Amino acid sequence: MSTRKNNFSKQKYEERIAQEINQFLRTSFSDPRLSLVTVTHVELNKDYSVAKVYWDTFDAGKRGDASAAIKGVGGKLRSMLTGVMKVKHIPELNFLYNSQFEDEMRISNLLKNADSENPEE
Repeated sequence: MSTRKNNFSKQKYEERIAQEINQFLRTSFSDPRLSLVTVTHVELNKDYSVAKVYWDTFDAGKRGDASAAIKGVGGKLRSMLTGVMKVKHIPELNFLYNSQFEDEMRISNLLKNADSENPEE
């Protein structure tokens, strides 16, 4: 029973970190490159000391700029989390690109192309 409770707590903590970071990206920075960034999900390690923060952008052409911007404010984001979360330790934040949106677009295009090549009779 305690494992289930711990997994639920971990999931809620991960969701809260993602929510807070997304809020900060929208309201606390003037860098326009950050407005293109959305945190898709967060994964904490077992002892909650490191968080993998997965992010995506809807403009794949600006991914490099967005990556530089988000990595540049990582320390500031961690400090900001300290101010809003009531925990003793905020995990180290490691930002990783998540190609989910690009993958979805690629699959969608493949399906459209397959439908146009094989029309139903």
